[in-house]
Amino acid sequence: MAKSVIIVESPAKTKTIRHFLGPEFDIAASIGHVRDLPEHQLGVDVEHDFRPTYRTMPGKRKVITDLSRRVQQADTVYLATDPDREGEAIAWHLQQVLKLKNPRRIEFNEITSQAVRKALAHPRDIDLNRVHAQQARRILDRLVGYKLSPLLWRKVKRNLSAGRVQSVAVRLICEREREIQDFVPEEYWTITATLTPSDEGEAFRAKLELKEGKKLKVSTQAQAQAILEELKPCSYLVDRVQQRDQRRNPPLPFITSTLQRAASQRLRFSAKQTMRVAQSLYEGLDLGEGGRVGLITYMRTDSTRVAQQAQKEARQFIEQTFGPSYRPSKPRRTRPKKGAQDAHEAIRPTSVFRRPEEVKPYLTAEQYRLYALIWETFVASQMSPAILHVVTVDIAAGPYTFRARGTTVKFPGFLALTGEPEPAKEGNGEGEELNKVLPPLSEGQSLTLLNLEPQQHFTKPPPRYTEAALVKALEEEGIGRPSTYAQILGNIVERGYVVLKKRRFHPTPLGFTVTDQLVRHFPDIMDVKFTAAMEEKLDRIERGEADWVAVLREFYGPFEEALRQAERNMQRVEAPKPQPTEVPCPECGAPMVIRQGRYGEFLSCSTFPRCKGTRPLNQDQPPAPRPSGEVCEKCGAEMVIRTNRRGEEFLGCSAYPKCRNTRSLPQERFPCPTPKCSGYLVPRRGPRGRFYGCSRYPECTFTTPYRPTEQTCPQCGWPLGQRRRRGEVEAYVCVNRECGYTAPAAAEEVGEVVA
Repeated sequence: MAKSVIIVESPAKTKTIRHFLGPEFDIAASIGHVRDLPEHQLGVDVEHDFRPTYRTMPGKRKVITDLSRRVQQADTVYLATDPDREGEAIAWHLQQVLKLKNPRRIEFNEITSQAVRKALAHPRDIDLNRVHAQQARRILDRLVGYKLSPLLWRKVKRNLSAGRVQSVAVRLICEREREIQDFVPEEYWTITATLTPSDEGEAFRAKLELKEGKKLKVSTQAQAQAILEELKPCSYLVDRVQQRDQRRNPPLPFITSTLQRAASQRLRFSAKQTMRVAQSLYEGLDLGEGGRVGLITYMRTDSTRVAQQAQKEARQFIEQTFGPSYRPSKPRRTRPKKGAQDAHEAIRPTSVFRRPEEVKPYLTAEQYRLYALIWETFVASQMSPAILHVVTVDIAAGPYTFRARGTTVKFPGFLALTGEPEPAKEGNGEGEELNKVLPPLSEGQSLTLLNLEPQQHFTKPPPRYTEAALVKALEEEGIGRPSTYAQILGNIVERGYVVLKKRRFHPTPLGFTVTDQLVRHFPDIMDVKFTAAMEEKLDRIERGEADWVAVLREFYGPFEEALRQAERNMQRVEAPKPQPTEVPCPECGAPMVIRQGRYGEFLSCSTFPRCKGTRPLNQDQPPAPRPSGEVCEKCGAEMVIRTNRRGEEFLGCSAYPKCRNTRSLPQERFPCPTPKCSGYLVPRRGPRGRFYGCSRYPECTFTTPYRPTEQTCPQCGWPLGQRRRRGEVEAYVCVNRECGYTAPAAAEEVGEVVA
């Protein structure tokens, strides 16, 4: 009897879906894209309607051969790639490569038995509008990258790159840095009174706000002292008491960008780390007797919509856990933001009854922390608003008015789950917290002054972008799409245009140079509004409201003319060179130079690449510990990144010296592939040299001599590892000793291409 074949993107999904469906279904994985534009050629015929030339990706021939064999025996082929433009394009490429006559396209927002079976019951044709939108984006990015990058090579420095979205992101960072450089701080003063309603009453604080009913600005110490002299003989009376209830709405459920921001701020995760961990939660994990199941819905979305069934389940959970008053009378409805693609839901747990504490034994530390964040935010989003009681008191002192505020929780609503909000800060966040609770006060009441405190402040420049802030800026400006943000942030660091210092982006001299050249000669490409307008055109293609060839033609004419002008007029500029020093290289003794790295400046041997000696820029003052987003497996405190005497970084417990736990700092976090193990692979050294072993040793004794990668074995779904020789990647080998799969080094290119 012929089986139906379901093709997904990831081998991890095959494990989860196979758990739901019977033997009549054969589940296979494409492992991302199977075709793309050629690597070293433009691959776009601009003279003939931008016709693309697609090539089978390196390392994918064996995958395609295996898929071809499976579909030949099938009566029905279901293409179950991801539910977005990229997934639709992968489905279309699979149809072309495998020569499928009538494949059925299915998509599901969560990998649960109910969702998969519902998708199988409602298949559809491939949506060519979605395919055209993805193809237009891919060609746009190829045209910009392959036309601008060689120009930068000739005019600035070899091996540079430009991108339609990444270059605008670098521009935002450079412009913010110039704002900071040009900023002139202004002095101002605040005066705070500490008062009490009686000699034995509870003291509270009030801030000077008005003089003769007008807003008061104190700019100098002399002004502050003059005001203090005027206040000395004054009596203090309660002039007005205002009381009101303030409604605080619960948070919206996460979309991709807000998840990345929250994970950055609350968990110290990078955007790339957030998406990698979310992917594993979406694709499914083994929960012991509960079987294998996806824990969250699809994590690439910009819609806050929630399915009715999920809302019904959440409302039931809230009523059972907190009581009927914590469940709104009607399910919450949210309006999609302008330009949002409402194809699938917000990011939520697949079941609110699957509490984080219950699944914690089956998750790694970072999986648990991200799942708990998603679970809590979703449940809170479906709860009743909080009601805060706000008291504002104006206090008269001669011609001056002081103001005090206090806030108490009248009904906690969603705060019963998330915790009470932090008290507001005075002014611009400097100084002490305002009063949480004010003592009982009435109009005309006399107050006793305990203290007057003048305090000097200076206005601050706008802050440098964190990953979270840059994602927010890109989203607000309509630049890029949520699914691309993690890659954009990674690219601009990898290319050396910016560095991350204390989790904030700093442009490098190279970043400034390239940005200035592109802004001068390609103002449209580098214009924020132009880039956002292009995103809207891609959305219109997806909706069937615009022709993809016409959109590309409208873009390419002016772009080609700008290229010709830049080729003639762009001046050759010298890229910033490494700064020489007199510090000897610890490896060979040659002078070292200051270079820019991913995390800022460092010392490198001047003979690089012949000698690869490096050391911190200031070895006498090792950098302060940095947050890592890791959790100490011994005491539960946060692990921080420290530097030893040799300048090597490692993870150490933040509770040191109480807890002295340390471990190596892996370049990437790779979960241990052993079933039911919540550890991850870390580098170790043994009698035979370097190897990788589980962080939960001796509970788990898994080891492999191969450096793990994010790629997965097409035969068994375990990770592929790099077999290296003299620093070069020789081959990719499955870390599952029982599998034996090996691929040539070209397999490094295997994986999804994100346009």
